[in-house]
Amino acid sequence: MMMSKFTSALSITLFLLSYLNFVLGLTTMTLSVSVCLNWSIFSWGSGVVDFTILMDWVSFMFISFVLLISGSVFYYSEEYMEGELNMPRFMLLLLAFVTSMGFLIFSPNLISLLLGWDGLGLVSYCLVIYYQNYKSLNAGMLTVLSNRVGDVFILVAIGYMLNYGDWSFVGWLGESSYLKLGALLIMLASLTKSAQIPFSAWLPAAMAAPTPVSSLVHSSTLVTAGVYLLIRLGWVYDLWLNDMLMVLSTLTMFMAGLGACFEFDLKKVIALSTLSQLGLMMFSLSMGAVKMAFFHLIMHALFKALLFMSAGCIIHGSKGWQDLRLMGNCSLCIPYVSSCFVVSNLALAGMPFLAGFYSKDLILEVALFQELNMLSILFLFLSTGLTVAYTMRLIYYVSVRDYVMGGSMNLSDGLGVMIYSTLGLSIFSIIFGALTSWIMIESPEIFLPTPLKNLTLVVCLIGGLIGFFISQSFLGVKLPQNNLLAFFTWFSSSMWFMPYLSSQFIIKAPMNSGGDMGQVGDLGWLEFYGGQGLSGVLTLSAEKLQIAFSYGIKLYIFLFWGFVVFFLMS
Repeated sequence: MMMSKFTSALSITLFLLSYLNFVLGLTTMTLSVSVCLNWSIFSWGSGVVDFTILMDWVSFMFISFVLLISGSVFYYSEEYMEGELNMPRFMLLLLAFVTSMGFLIFSPNLISLLLGWDGLGLVSYCLVIYYQNYKSLNAGMLTVLSNRVGDVFILVAIGYMLNYGDWSFVGWLGESSYLKLGALLIMLASLTKSAQIPFSAWLPAAMAAPTPVSSLVHSSTLVTAGVYLLIRLGWVYDLWLNDMLMVLSTLTMFMAGLGACFEFDLKKVIALSTLSQLGLMMFSLSMGAVKMAFFHLIMHALFKALLFMSAGCIIHGSKGWQDLRLMGNCSLCIPYVSSCFVVSNLALAGMPFLAGFYSKDLILEVALFQELNMLSILFLFLSTGLTVAYTMRLIYYVSVRDYVMGGSMNLSDGLGVMIYSTLGLSIFSIIFGALTSWIMIESPEIFLPTPLKNLTLVVCLIGGLIGFFISQSFLGVKLPQNNLLAFFTWFSSSMWFMPYLSSQFIIKAPMNSGGDMGQVGDLGWLEFYGGQGLSGVLTLSAEKLQIAFSYGIKLYIFLFWGFVVFFLMS
C-alpha cells in the first residue's frame, strides 16, 4: 500500500514537472532565448573542467516528453509489476534511469554529458538483467559492451578536445574546419547508443528487460540519446560524414523493417520498429533537417511508449506469452487495450492526421525535394513500405484474427491502472502531432509533381497489402517451400546475422586462442618453470637432502663406534 502511494505521488510529480518544462520550452522558443549555467570545477593548464547546463527550447521540450512518458511508466508499473518482491529497487532503478537522461539532455559539455551517458549504460544493464536468468544475462552483457564502445569514443573525443581547451558544444559553432575528428568520434558514439549498423544487435536483445523498462528505453531515453546528441551537434558535420550517416541509416531502416516482417516475438517486432524509426531520424539528420528529426523524435516517443504499454497489457493478460502465432481476437476480449494498440501502430505507420504522419510525411517529401542519390531514395521508400507491412501484420495477428488458444476468457483488462496510464498517451498520439507541428515546424515550401506527391501514399498502400499477404502465408496460404526461401526468411529474421557477428563470431577466435595459450603457457611450460614447478623441485631437493643428511649421520655414528671398537680391541 505504501509503495502504491509512493508510485502515484511520483507519477503526479513527474506529470507536473513535464507540464512546467513544456511551458518553459514554449516560452524560450517564442522569445528565442537560452540560458547557460557554467560551474568551473577545476582548471588544469589551458583546460577547464566545467559542469554546464544549457536550458533552451530543445532541452525543455525533450525533457517534458521524457517526464510525461516516465510518469505514465511509473504508474503503469504499479499493476504490471504486481507481486514483485523488489519493487522499491525497481522503482529506484527507473528513477536513476530518468535522472541520467536528464543529465544528458541539459549537458552541452562532454565532461558533464559523460555522467548521463555512462549512467544510462550502467542502469540499462541493471534493468536488462533484472529477471536474473541466462537469457537476461546474455542480453545485458551484449547491451553494456556495445554501449561501452560508444563510451570509449566519447572518452577519446574528450582527450582530443583537450588540445583546444574546451569541451562545450557551444564553442564548436563555426569551428568545424579543425573538428572533423571530434565530429567523427561523436557520430560513432551516437551510432552505438542508437543501435545503427553495425551496432544493431543489442537493441532487440534488450527486450529481456521488463516491459515498463522497454517502454521507457525504446521511446524517449536510451536509444534516443545518440540521436539527441547528433541533434545538438547538427552543425558540425562535414559532407562525407553526412554521406556515411545516410548510408548507415538507410541500411538500418531496411534491415529492421525486413526483420520485423518475419519475427514472431511481439516485443522484438516493436523493438525492430524502433530501430527502423531511429534510422529515419538519422536519415533526416544526414540531410541537414535537424528540426524535423527532433520533431519526429518526440512524436515517436509518444506513440512508441503507447505501443509498448498496450503490448505489455496484452502480454500481462496472456500470462507472459509473447508469441504472435498464439494471439488474436483482442478487439473483442480487451477492446480498449486493442484500440490503443491499433492507434499506436497506425501512428507508427504514418496514418494521416495521427502523430506520426506530420513528421514522417514531411521527412519523406523533403527527401524527394532534395538532390539525393537514387539508391538512398529507393531504400527510404522501401523501408517506409516495410513499416506499413509489419504494422498491418501486427494488427492482424493481435486484434483481427480469431484467438487460436481457445476461449476468450483468459484475457482481461486488469485492474484498470494500466488502462489509465495509457489514456493520456492515447490522446497525445492522436492530437499532438498537429499541435506540435504548428508550434515547432515552419512548413517549407515543397513543390513536387503529382506522381512524387502521391508516391508516399502508394508505397504505404502496397506495404499494407504485403503485410496482409505475409500474415496469410504463415496461416494457411502456403508459399512454395524451397531452401532459398527458408534461407531468406532466416537471414531476414536474424537481422542479417548481426547478433551472431556481434557476439560468437567476434569472441570465438580470442576464446580459442586464449584457451590454447592457457594450455601451452599457464598449464604448460609456465606451470613447470613457474611457482608450482619450482616448489616441486625445491620440495624434492629438500627431501633428498634430508635423506642424505639422515643417512650421513647414521653412517658417521657407525664408523665412529666401529673405529672405537677397533681401537680398543687392538
